[in-house]
Amino acid sequence: MSELPVFTVADLEAVEPLDPASFDNDDAVTLGLIAVEVIRRHGANIAVRIVLRGDAVFVAKLGTTGPDNDAWLAGKAAVAQRFAEPSLLVRRRHEAAGTPFEERSELDHDVLRAHGGAVPIFARGELVGTITMSGEPDVVDHALVAEAIRRYRGD
Repeated sequence: MSELPVFTVADLEAVEPLDPASFDNDDAVTLGLIAVEVIRRHGANIAVRIVLRGDAVFVAKLGTTGPDNDAWLAGKAAVAQRFAEPSLLVRRRHEAAGTPFEERSELDHDVLRAHGGAVPIFARGELVGTITMSGEPDVVDHALVAEAIRRYRGD
């Protein structure tokens, strides 16, 4: 991506969540393989991880990604899991309210990282997991997750 994408709270709120009737390990692998295709098509250095019910079902580290991405994958996913919203939306809501997420003293910022790239996965309205990308600027991570989800849904 030559220019960084821009996402507002309204942009992020307008996106329908991934909420199929069911979502199991096979679905996670399918989504993960689509994500790998998206990452390769963009020539990005991104790690992708899909967690279902606390279990890392799919992990791929492309380009120059490696162990340094693990804390970011976990931290972004923890935000999407805790707030049941994309991690970038959590960040943008805090910015819009004038209180940066990082200034919330009651949160453990080593565990929760409100940067773009993690999106919750639901099944019939139940939060069952997350898909997370890390490696590029966070808005790029988010954009590629969103593209993978759109392709998975056939949008």
